Amino acid sequence: MTEVRQPGQTTARSRLLDRPHTPDSIAAWLLRYLDALEVRQISAASRTARKSNLAHFNAWCVEHAIDTPAQVTHAHVEAFQGHLFRYRRRDGQPLSASGQTNILSAVGAFFSWLVKHRHLPSNPASDMELPRVPKGLRDPMTASEVEAVLALPDITYAQGLRDRAMLEVLYGTGIRRMELAALNVADIERERGTLHVRRGKGGKGRFVPIGERAVAWLTKYETQARPMLQAAHGRTRRSGGDPHDPALFLNIEGKRLSMNALSWRVRQYLDRAGVHKAGACHLFRHTMATVMLDNGADVRHVQEMLGHADIGTTQHYTKVSIAKLQAVHAATHPAAKLLRDGSVDDTDT
Repeated sequence: MTEVRQPGQTTARSRLLDRPHTPDSIAAWLLRYLDALEVRQISAASRTARKSNLAHFNAWCVEHAIDTPAQVTHAHVEAFQGHLFRYRRRDGQPLSASGQTNILSAVGAFFSWLVKHRHLPSNPASDMELPRVPKGLRDPMTASEVEAVLALPDITYAQGLRDRAMLEVLYGTGIRRMELAALNVADIERERGTLHVRRGKGGKGRFVPIGERAVAWLTKYETQARPMLQAAHGRTRRSGGDPHDPALFLNIEGKRLSMNALSWRVRQYLDRAGVHKAGACHLFRHTMATVMLDNGADVRHVQEMLGHADIGTTQHYTKVSIAKLQAVHAATHPAAKLLRDGSVDDTDT
């Protein structure tokens, strides 16, 4: 029988940002900035990510008794950058260079907005040098690693069945984390065998093929687990969840599952399966693209699935799609294989 596990808690940083503040505090201005992003019709997923990044900065300012945006100097921004470099998560791991860059970029955009709207005379983050993000190739998962991760969710619980469906969708379609979080129930078109990404990166929508296995797990989740997560809302009404929320993937409070929660849950499964490769949701995207290219998919078809505006971005995956190169090497290089009896040909040629 499917059960429901109890929910986790929001981060202390998020709670600190959402607390009542004085009108001129950094937190109050951050919330005004996020409201302005909503007016500009920036997607909810992007605003949530921006809020999470800015919560880091707000918490650091509170800790250092910096009360208003006008008090922030370039030296403060540099000190905050050093703090991010030294920061360690609960598991002892540092923030990635890209994670640090995302937070610092959000801080810079916030101060640019303050200057643009004449709330500040200058931007203390204007000359900030962002961390150099390594451009090395990421290793995709092997087929056995993928199956090991997919088998981990405990489907006797509503959250476990939801997680299995999410993992199957990530692997089957290669959609982005923000796109997965933004999915609504109506976006799965079973008759056509497609998934509708209504607002991808850059606000662009697209239809993505979804395989039979992912559809089967989605159906199981929607019929058995999602109603239980909706029902759990009745026991947690103070959470503000909507019992009629159209979101496909719900948390224990009956609300749309956040992007941070997605990353955390996927990374937990990867760690439990002994997969220590970089990434979480994006690792499934990377693996899906590599598998399709290995099996003969045209790079332009993969570009369409991933929603890349530039084919050069998709071609990055061809650098790790080594199956075809191995096949050519085995067929054409005289030293690629042992002799039929397993011995080595040591004759001079």
